[in-house]
Amino acid sequence: MKNLNTRELVLCGLFIALITAGTFIRIPMGTDVYTLQFLFTLLAGLVLGARLGAIAVGTYVLLGLIGVPVFASGGGPAYMLQPTFGYLLAFILQAWLGGSYVRRSAAVSYSRLLTANLLGMAVVYLIGISWFYLISNYVIDAPIPLWTAVFYCGVLQAIPDFLLCLAAAAIGLRCYQSGVWIEENRATAHKEVCA
Repeated sequence: MKNLNTRELVLCGLFIALITAGTFIRIPMGTDVYTLQFLFTLLAGLVLGARLGAIAVGTYVLLGLIGVPVFASGGGPAYMLQPTFGYLLAFILQAWLGGSYVRRSAAVSYSRLLTANLLGMAVVYLIGISWFYLISNYVIDAPIPLWTAVFYCGVLQAIPDFLLCLAAAAIGLRCYQSGVWIEENRATAHKEVCA
């Protein structure tokens, strides 16, 4: 992080704040409550790129683990034993994957951003549901069948999360068009590593 310029630091800080705020924005839909946390982790990867997106989301997770109450149920190192902690870890990888995928092509389009988001969603579901199942069954002794975990943590969440993927792609494209976008220059990054 020592080589970040002021603009990158400000945008990383903004996304840490947005992810935190998104955690506490609760949207009731039927018997479930949804947050905007996933929307902002998607946008962190798209707008900041792989490295800075992962840094922003990772910093958010680290803040929660050291005890700052930025998670939905508080914070602290014991949060790693929560069944939902796998989603937080997956958000870091999702931000990196989204930023990396979008920047592999010179053309930034809505379909490319949406594809990046859907790939990120698949990663979040894979890691999040796996963590949920393993922690529930083998750590906190609250057994849950795998199919039940997949149904409640995946199938029932898929439509709202897909809508967030659509929204993030639209907002991400607007950010790109308006210049609120971090370009990752591979030559510069290589030069900094070799220096």
